[in-house]
Amino acid sequence: MTLEQLQVGESLNDIQLEPVSRMDLIKYSGASGDFNPIHTIDDEAEKAGLPGIIAHGMWTMGNLAKLFTPYYEEGFIADYSIRFRSMVFLNDVVTLKATLKESHGNKLRFNVQAVNQNGADVLKGEVLYHQY
Repeated sequence: MTLEQLQVGESLNDIQLEPVSRMDLIKYSGASGDFNPIHTIDDEAEKAGLPGIIAHGMWTMGNLAKLFTPYYEEGFIADYSIRFRSMVFLNDVVTLKATLKESHGNKLRFNVQAVNQNGADVLKGEVLYHQY
């Protein structure tokens, strides 16, 4: 299926990520330059009042792009509008979702969300996708 065939109200295939690992967060810290220790060191997260280390919000948001990877030859993500709803912890299993909200010519607006293994929203927002 192409995005051109997608109808308003229809969804892209959900993507379930592997459980969040410490190594994922260490690698993301290096790639992003965000070395806040609440993302990689248990004691520092606990000192900050957290029950354990948490994933970077931008790690979760960046993973949303995986929903659109199969369509990279059709267009590109032009804009994100995201609200972080809850924290993502080690071993959480995050599922990414996108539903077509509206279509105007070559501009597609999707409702996107990331939910944890308990069905709780960890992120909600919109993605504006431009087709070539």
